[in-house]
Amino acid sequence: MPSTTARAGGVFLPIIKSLSLSAGSKPGHPSARKLGSYLIQSQFQSAGNSSALFLTAAAQNLLCLKLAEELGVIVTSPWLTWFKAASLPAVVCLLATPLILYKLYPPEMKDTPDAPALAAKKLEQMGPVTRNEWVMVGTMLLAVSLWVFGEALGMASVVAAMIGLSILLLLGVLDWDDCLSEKSAWDTLAWFAVLVGMAGQLTNLGIVTWMSDSVAKSLQSLSLSWPVAFGVLQASYFLIHYLFASQTGHVGALFSAFLAMHLAAGVPGVLAALALAYNTNLFGALTHYSSGQAAVYYGAGYVDLPDIFKIGFIIALVNAIIWGVVGALWWKFLGLY
Repeated sequence: MPSTTARAGGVFLPIIKSLSLSAGSKPGHPSARKLGSYLIQSQFQSAGNSSALFLTAAAQNLLCLKLAEELGVIVTSPWLTWFKAASLPAVVCLLATPLILYKLYPPEMKDTPDAPALAAKKLEQMGPVTRNEWVMVGTMLLAVSLWVFGEALGMASVVAAMIGLSILLLLGVLDWDDCLSEKSAWDTLAWFAVLVGMAGQLTNLGIVTWMSDSVAKSLQSLSLSWPVAFGVLQASYFLIHYLFASQTGHVGALFSAFLAMHLAAGVPGVLAALALAYNTNLFGALTHYSSGQAAVYYGAGYVDLPDIFKIGFIIALVNAIIWGVVGALWWKFLGLY
């Protein structure tokens, strides 16, 4: 599912609410800390790493690579390169986040013995997997395979996506009304067209180059090596998101400029582009307005606003340490620098 907001609202939140309510944990109530608050925070803070793990896990990921191409940074075999570079630090964070939150923000309920029986009952009520569901699974596997091996097959990712959509339409899994009702997808398409076009014009007019050269001269005057400049620019790009209410908007406004600054400071292009793109996913859990999924999880009513900011900042530091240490060693091993 190439949308963190869709996964949050369509998959995870209904599951979390069902589990929480069955355990007597109600939103906007003192019982929220019984189970629901922990589950919401755990999923919310983990979602950035799951989105960073796969190129096709979030809309802004593809936009980042498109903007990088505008500046001459080409990521070969993008799906595999993205996944390999993100795999180790993202998996470490996905394992560490629930454990850290269990210590910092523990649920009052530590055991749920009725959960397996409840799950089995719900599955029985749903019945066997339907034909359309099997077609959907097969089409998804085909589309992802074509994305992964598209370069070797000489197939563009757009063609792979169209093949998948065509199969679903032809076999009746979806109809055109279903496509038209996906307002967020059309919204994303319109924004991508505008943002990519604007970013291209800013580059062509020399504005991005002028900004990057100005910052690069400032960094050079401080006699910073490229690894130090890399850290300063990545931290700045991350923290500026406190001023943004959209990951895609942040990318459209600042990604090209910050990538150009990295290049001017001597940072390897692919490393800079991927690190900025991963950061774009990680800052989605900073606040209750930092991403679409943030609004979904906060709106569930299980977490108080101060806790969102406090936990968001702490987990951001944890992510920075893990990606900065584990990621740096892993990227060195992969030959990104």
